[in-house]
Amino acid sequence: MADTVKLIVGLGNPGSKYARTKHNIGFMAADRLLDEMSNTQQHQQFEAETWSGLLNGEKVIVAKPLTYMNDSGRAVGPLLHYYKLTLDDLLVIQDDLDMPVGKVRIRTHGASGGHNGIKSIIRAVGGDAFPRIKVGIDHPPVGTVVDWVLTPFVGDNAVAVAAALDDVAKAATDWAGGASPADLMNTYN
Repeated sequence: MADTVKLIVGLGNPGSKYARTKHNIGFMAADRLLDEMSNTQQHQQFEAETWSGLLNGEKVIVAKPLTYMNDSGRAVGPLLHYYKLTLDDLLVIQDDLDMPVGKVRIRTHGASGGHNGIKSIIRAVGGDAFPRIKVGIDHPPVGTVVDWVLTPFVGDNAVAVAAALDDVAKAATDWAGGASPADLMNTYN
C-alpha cells in the first residue's frame, strides 16, 4: 500500500431535498464508491463529509462538500492543503449538461466549461490541472437549466445513470490503484 493518499470529490448539494437530483451525480458516485471501499472511517472536516479507507488497496479519502455546489472549493481547497496533496492527487466527479444522460468522460485538466462547482475548485486550488470524471445529464428538453438540474432522473435516464455510476466507480477505483488519467480516457471515454 502506498504511503500517499488520494482525494476523490463528488460534487453535489447537501440535504435530502437534492439527494437524487441530476446536479448530485457526484454525490451519487461517491456513495457508489463507498460500496467498494474497505476499512472506512467517516468524518466531517473542512466543510465536507469525508470517508477515509482503502480503494483498490490504496489510501483514499472520498469527500462530499457540505457547501452548496457553487462553493465546492471552500471544502476542496482546505482538504488538499491539510493532507499535503497535489492536483495530481485530486479526482473530481461532476455532472455535465453538454453530454447525453449517462455518458461518462474522463478529462485530465481544463477550464470549468461553465460548471460553477469546478470554477470554485479551480479558484481554491490555484489551477485546473486535476483529473475529472464527467457524467452526462443532457440539456433540458423544456424549461430552465436550474429546474432541470434540480430534478431526479426518471425512466430510461435513471437506468442509464445507474450503469454510468458503475463505470464511474470502476474508473475511480482504477485511478486510485495508479492508472493514469490518459489510461482512464482510453478505457472509459
